[in-house]
Amino acid sequence: MTQPLTYLKETASQTAGPYVHIGLSPHQAGFDIFQNNFDNNLAGASTPGIPIIIEGRVFDGSGHPVRDALLEIWQANADGRYNHPGDRQKTGAMDPHFRGWGRACTDFDKGLYRFYTIKPGSVMGREGRPMAPHVSFWLVSRGINMGLNTRMYFGDEPDANAADPILSGIELQKRRDTLIARPAQKDGMTIYTFDIVLQGEGETVFFDV
Repeated sequence: MTQPLTYLKETASQTAGPYVHIGLSPHQAGFDIFQNNFDNNLAGASTPGIPIIIEGRVFDGSGHPVRDALLEIWQANADGRYNHPGDRQKTGAMDPHFRGWGRACTDFDKGLYRFYTIKPGSVMGREGRPMAPHVSFWLVSRGINMGLNTRMYFGDEPDANAADPILSGIELQKRRDTLIARPAQKDGMTIYTFDIVLQGEGETVFFDV
């Protein structure tokens, strides 16, 4: 005899805020509760590569900065290798001095986030197509039910960006531009500005991964 189907009720959900700082980055919120805090510095003094700073703000649909967003990034090292056993590329060297992953929050005053890292190398994509140097972003804040995934590409890599299989798959140039970080020099350091717009005019391209 066939048993009747049983439908389970969906578990209630809520957005990830406004306490993401306390739970995931308590040091920034003024709480010293973890022995080892995850921070925004991906590279050590001996890490090969070009030191850079990535910074920017997260804006809501009204154009206001989100001052309690949490962002995580991961990237390849200067040779285009990830510090993960799942990276089985044949070229490039692993770098034990490069963590390749970092976490930061937008500050409470200006809504600014900042990462200290090195410029990544090109990574080989599917079907042997090289991808332009890029940094993967994941972010969450109040009002967001699921974390958002996007990428940051470098504005001083026009040729590599033009050939990148992900960027070239985005039809409109103005949409591709939302993934390009602007470089500038300050105190001898290259700073890439990457603002993220959650919705509305100029909304950043997000990926379903």
